[in-house]
Formats: sequence, structure tokens, C-alpha cells
Amino acid sequence: MNRMQTLRIELGERSYPIHIGSDLNAAELLAPYVTMKNVLLVTDSNVDRLYGEKVQAELGKNAASVTKFVFKAGEGSKNLATVENICRAAVRAGLDRSSVFAALGGGVCGDMTGLAAALYMRGTRYIQIPTTLLAMVDSSVGGKTGVDLPEGKNLVGAFFQPMLVLMEMNLLRTLPERELSNGFAEMVKTAVILDGELFETLERSAPELLRLSPGSPIAETVKRCCELKGQVVAKDERESNLRAILNYGHTFGHALEAVTGYTKFAHGEAVSIGMCMAADLAVSEGLMSGEEAQRQEALLREFHLPVDAGESVSPEALLNAMEHDKKSAGGKIKVVLADRIGHADVFSGIGREQIEEAVSGRL
Repeated sequence: MNRMQTLRIELGERSYPIHIGSDLNAAELLAPYVTMKNVLLVTDSNVDRLYGEKVQAELGKNAASVTKFVFKAGEGSKNLATVENICRAAVRAGLDRSSVFAALGGGVCGDMTGLAAALYMRGTRYIQIPTTLLAMVDSSVGGKTGVDLPEGKNLVGAFFQPMLVLMEMNLLRTLPERELSNGFAEMVKTAVILDGELFETLERSAPELLRLSPGSPIAETVKRCCELKGQVVAKDERESNLRAILNYGHTFGHALEAVTGYTKFAHGEAVSIGMCMAADLAVSEGLMSGEEAQRQEALLREFHLPVDAGESVSPEALLNAMEHDKKSAGGKIKVVLADRIGHADVFSGIGREQIEEAVSGRL
């Protein structure tokens, strides 16, 4: 049994703990937040089969009532219609402003549950129980909630912080390798922009991490990613400045997801390709050395992630999608580029031709 590690996201009155470990006492850790409360447990059809009843029972040890809402698994459900259905389920379950939404699942589940909690009765409360590595190191931390529109990813949402994030490492053992790789893409991203030592740890331990081998530093690397993201969020909760660096690879990746109809690439795969596009651009702009760009690509390959799109996506279509990204401003594409492993910045003055040339090599 691994000891539990706890860190705190410092946001004043909206601060909250993240508990990370194996064989966690879920009922005890959830009790302060759900005792005598009506709870709506939101999960998807895949996760429900594995953990839905168990987590409902853990919540039920202290909650006044626990109602489960299950939606069809997949990015295709991440829309306003599903959020409406979550809120209507909350009405039927008798939830009021003192009630709690609980998200059990990956990023799609967490993003939608958080948005529903932010909207329902003009704001309730929610907790995150991420079941994927991607959600653990990315979407469950920081309070970004949202859904997709046909025009793009995460275009409707709100900043709304959870009360608690509970990360049970044992849940990762039921994930297929592709889902694990997805999460490692975000780990690599975090290391490239914020922590060269974390990058070196990932380089040393990639095979063991991917297999979740006994003794692999999975809990430690998850915790470090959460610490780093938490530090950024604490300084810039609403992404007015510093937090934008967390989008490294995402402007390219989100555009790639959009132009391929959200069916070709998983999110982490698209971000992996996006990071390679960003590194190629950084090298061409004289910001990053070719050697460091190669280190990034080699590590992504170690985690069995794609480094090029491998299909006929036109550079023009990709750039058009990037211009519609919510992070663009005044018609200019904002991109996050690393000048070395462990440090990145936001750039908005790079010409369309230079960006198009950089992305073309990965299409």
C-alpha cells in the first residue's frame, strides 16, 4: 500500500486539496464534502461498468442520497445537450444549492460535470474523481470546465474550481495503453514548459511508467505535474497571462482534432503532434536547439505517441482552425513555444507563413 500524498491548490477561499495514492479510503476522504448532502454522481458508460456502483456505495456511506447519471462515453457527448441532461437529472434527484456533483471519469466527464455544477442554480459545488492519467495530470486540476461546439473544442465553459480532487492510482491499471499514453503526453508537456528535472525523470523511467511497473514513480510524477500546474493556476487562475503556457501543443492539437472531426486522434495524441509542430516552429525561429527538439520527440515516441499526423490534412485547414481557437486574439494566432526543456513562453507575432511551413512537416 502506498502512502497518501496530499497537496493543496492555493486559491484563497477557493483552495482545495488533491489526494494522491493507492488503496485510498475514499469514504473517509469524501465524507467532509458529502455528509448529509444530496449527491449526483456523473460518469460515462465505460467507467460506470467498472466503478460506478462501488463509488456510489462509497459516497452513500455518508451522503443523504446518491443518484447516478450515466452518459455515453466519448468526446461526442461533450456538448451542451449532455450538460442540460445532467442538470435535469439534478432536478429530479432533488439537488439544491447545498448539494454536490461528483465527476467520476476522464476529462470529458470532469469538464461537463464542472460546467453543470457552475450553472445549476447559478452555482453549486463539485468534486473530481479522475479515472484516467490524462484527467489526473490535466483537466481535473485548475477549474477549467467546458464543452465543445461543432465549430471547435471547449468553446463554451467557465472557470469553476472543485472542492476536492481524489486520485486513486489503482484506477489506472484498467486503462488500455493508448489511454495511458494520452496522459503521458500531458506529463511531457508539463515537463517541457516548466521542469527540466521532471523531463529527465520521464526519460529515465518511461518504460516502467508505461507498464505501471511496481516501483515506477507514477504517483510521484503525477504529484509533480499537479504541483506545477497548481503553481501556475494560483498565479493566473483565469488565463490572462502565465496560465496560457499550459496550452503548449494545444493550439496545434485542438485544431488537428477539429479538422479530423474528433475521431482520428485522442486528445493526448493530438497534443503530442502539436508539441512536435511547436518544437519545429521554435527551431525554425531560432528559439530552441534541434537537439532539444529531438529529445522531446524521442520521449514522446517512448510513450508510444504519434509525432506526425500521417494523413492528408491541409496546412491551410489547420491554420484556419487555429485562428478560430479561443486563445487567438485579434485574428492573430497565439502559440506557446519552448526555448529550452523546462521553459516556455507565449508568442503572437509569428507570421502565418512561418507557422504553415512548420506544421506542414508533420502532416
